[in-house]
Amino acid sequence: MNTKAFIFDLDGVIVDTAKYHYLAWQKIAAELNIEFTHEHNELLKGVSRVRSLDIILELGKVTASQEDKDRWLVQKNEDYLSYLVDMDASEILPGVFEILKFLKENNQPIALGSASKNARPILEKTGLLSYFDAVVDGNDVTNAKP
Repeated sequence: MNTKAFIFDLDGVIVDTAKYHYLAWQKIAAELNIEFTHEHNELLKGVSRVRSLDIILELGKVTASQEDKDRWLVQKNEDYLSYLVDMDASEILPGVFEILKFLKENNQPIALGSASKNARPILEKTGLLSYFDAVVDGNDVTNAKP
């Protein structure tokens, strides 16, 4: 096998930020008097922020203007980022550090490909950014996912 590089996803592979997304969405839902449980949160996995908000609004049978939706999306991201402030190396999933260290010691190129627009700050907060030769995230592409 002729390996040219190793490409990793971020969430669920390097770190697990799902709990922070859940808390941020839960805060928005609470402000709208919408019940939002862990089971409801499962409906949001793998979908965009815009679609996630639409799902939450559908759960609560709430209709909203585009202006309100835009405001809630900004608020959700601000809340999410506020939770990331306390992120540190303890958030790294088991075995990740050892794998990255092994690859780096063996001069293997390492890249991160993530739909998240917060990939770089997360890698910085966890002390992993220096392991990656390239980071392509949601800020670098027009369509983060098909």
